[in-house]
Amino acid sequence: PWHLLPTPTGTPFTFFYAVVLALTSYVAAHADTALVRALHENSSTDVTHLLSAPVPVLAASALWVAGGIASPFVLGFLLVLTALERRIGGVRTAGVFLLGHVLATLATEVPVGLAVLVGHLPDSSLHRLDYGISFGVAASVGALAGLLTPWLRGPLLAVFGGLLLRDLLALTDPLSDWGHLIALAIGVGTWPWVRRWAATEAVRASR
Repeated sequence: PWHLLPTPTGTPFTFFYAVVLALTSYVAAHADTALVRALHENSSTDVTHLLSAPVPVLAASALWVAGGIASPFVLGFLLVLTALERRIGGVRTAGVFLLGHVLATLATEVPVGLAVLVGHLPDSSLHRLDYGISFGVAASVGALAGLLTPWLRGPLLAVFGGLLLRDLLALTDPLSDWGHLIALAIGVGTWPWVRRWAATEAVRASR
C-alpha cells in the first residue's frame, strides 16, 4: 500500500510538493487570522491579480489548500499525482497539473472580468478570493483516467464527475465548481499525450 503514496526518490515532484502544502496548511491553521487572510488575498487568482501579476499569483495560488489539510483534494492530490507520476514522470505530471490549474483558472475568471466590464457583475467580483490546488488535482484525475483499464476508468470518471456535478447543482460556489469540471475535461483532453508518455516511460523502465 505504501506504493500508493509519494516518496522522495520514486515520485519527487509529488513528494516535495506535498511537503510544501503541508507547511502552508500548518501556517493557515496556526498563524494569526489576519496574516492568513492577507496571505490568501495576495495569492488569490482574481481578475485584479491576474491582470497585474499573472505568473506570480498563479504560482502562489497553487501553494495553498482551500479548506485546509482536511480537504478531500489533499487525499486526491497524494493518490492521483503519485499514480500519475509513477507512469509519466515528474516533469510531465507537473505539466498536467499546471495546465489544469492555469487554464481552468482563466476559463472561470476571464468571464467574470468581461461580466464586470459590461455591467452584469459588481466591481467587487474583480477581487473574488480564489486559490488552491483543486483545479490541478481535477485535471490530474482526468489525465490518470486515460491510463487505466476501461473497468477502472469508467467508475473513476463517473464517481468523480458525479461529485463535481453534485457540488455544481448545490450552487454553493458555482464558479469554482465549473472550474473543477473544466479542469477534469482538460485532463481528459491530455489522453493522447499521457498515453504516449506512459508508453515511453514503460519502455525506458524495461531496459
